Amino acid sequence: MPRPIISPSVLASDFGQLTIECKRMINGGAEWLHMDVMDGYVFGVVLMAVVSGALSHLFAIGPPVLSCVARSIPGIFMDCHMMVEHPEKWVGDIAAAGGSLYCFHIEATSDPLSLIKAIHDKNMKAGVAISPDTPSAAITGEIGAAADMLLVMTVYPGRGGQKFLDRCVPKVAELRARFPDKDIEVDGGVGPKTVHSCAEAGSNVIVAGTAIFHADNPEEVITALKNAVVTAQTNRSA
Repeated sequence: MPRPIISPSVLASDFGQLTIECKRMINGGAEWLHMDVMDGYVFGVVLMAVVSGALSHLFAIGPPVLSCVARSIPGIFMDCHMMVEHPEKWVGDIAAAGGSLYCFHIEATSDPLSLIKAIHDKNMKAGVAISPDTPSAAITGEIGAAADMLLVMTVYPGRGGQKFLDRCVPKVAELRARFPDKDIEVDGGVGPKTVHSCAEAGSNVIVAGTAIFHADNPEEVITALKNAVVTAQTNRSA
């Protein structure tokens, strides 16, 4: 059974003190940091411009930011969620910047298996994401077996202030039934009030942004989210 992992979404942090914020999450019990990388083309939103050298795209969080975090926190596991038009283009840049997991949207590529191989060739784990309107069947048995993580979005990518879409939860359960040992992540509107349905459906990797970073006691929220996964796993195995 895959272990519970909490991955705070750095997009909800205070970018004015990014390194401090990231260290605060790790010290509070988080194991991963969730990095949203958007180019503004797939989902039509650019949240923050970070332009560097030959990079002509605009990123919400780009390679320069990832490099800064990697240098400041040696060994950090950066869970990079690639909401970009051509995910094949950025594998090398994200790997060089210290990315640990490269998660692309299946809607953005015509050859997911080759992309997974390219990610693995750069010594990163490969994740495959599906948006709310994409069925879980889009992740075939071959794709799911090749990937290291599967991500079910529970809001529409690139749009802030959305409510958790509970209609996406059955996709988690369907994927868990097909891939019992795979890391399955949920992202979007997840917090102490919504994590239970995700965990009960089989998610073991929980992304939360505002719920953690804006909490009075982030450590308590991280612990509560992790405990929800532990309890759900215990109940399923009973």
